[in-house]
Amino acid sequence: MIGQLQITASGEIKDKVQMATDILKHFEPKEGYYVAFSGGKDSQCIYHLCELAGVKFDAHYNVTSVDPPEVVRFIKRNYPDVKFEYPRDRDGKVVTMWNLIPRKQMPPTRLARYCCEWLKESAGQDRVTVTGVRWAESPNRAATHGVVNLIGKPKQTKKMADEIGADYELNKHGNIILNNDNEENRQLVEFCYRNRKTMLNPIVDWADEDVWQFLTWGGWEHCELYDQGKKRIGCIGCPMNTAAAAADLLHYTKYKQFYLRAFSRMLKVNEEKGLKSKQNWQTAEDVYRWWLKNENDNVQEEDI
Repeated sequence: MIGQLQITASGEIKDKVQMATDILKHFEPKEGYYVAFSGGKDSQCIYHLCELAGVKFDAHYNVTSVDPPEVVRFIKRNYPDVKFEYPRDRDGKVVTMWNLIPRKQMPPTRLARYCCEWLKESAGQDRVTVTGVRWAESPNRAATHGVVNLIGKPKQTKKMADEIGADYELNKHGNIILNNDNEENRQLVEFCYRNRKTMLNPIVDWADEDVWQFLTWGGWEHCELYDQGKKRIGCIGCPMNTAAAAADLLHYTKYKQFYLRAFSRMLKVNEEKGLKSKQNWQTAEDVYRWWLKNENDNVQEEDI
């Protein structure tokens, strides 16, 4: 069993693996961890680190409806125990990108990434969630990291920090960062009031090289998309990288059609509500071209 293997990696990665497994053991809740599994290399790391640590956990994959088919097949083939979770609204209806766009009355953009909130971040409430978040993939997070990051309304988080007598500072978003030690390579724990969940990020200080060295050491197969040149794998058409989105949609032509249909339904909803866009969209193709031109950097949700 993998959980019984000795850590035989050498050098810095051995120390990082040991630190990550120690942290997982230290914070282990009685009910076990909720592991947020995406099928990417980082989520593979946290899955196998939980195994190595010997902690109780259950892994979950949020079905976004826009993940590459290769990723879905990879999860089903290599991680059959991962539970597929379908996001649902308050009425219990399954939420997909295709019914979310008409509902939000605009395409997802860098400044209005409602898709992440609805399709990825709603699961794991009231659980200690293990994620594969890393500073190396987020310059903003690297510049403002602390031991614990309290995410939520400033008044709520400040009250909590004051109650526990913690030393803290505010980041640029108004979130409170607790500073409980002075070690340079600190681990990050986040508590989100909006989602009512605590997030533990055991590989937060790992570099890409660490991730690949760990997976190679364990002999764990990775998704084929990495071998095709992908640095990161995620949603098809993600607004966070419009250049990659355009290339993806040329490859996954069926998904382009899905987006066009969703944009068409969105325009119909907007017309019924008497809403007009500043971009003067007339057709789904108009929306599609605007969406991929990277013009969404300065677009707010109220601009539609």
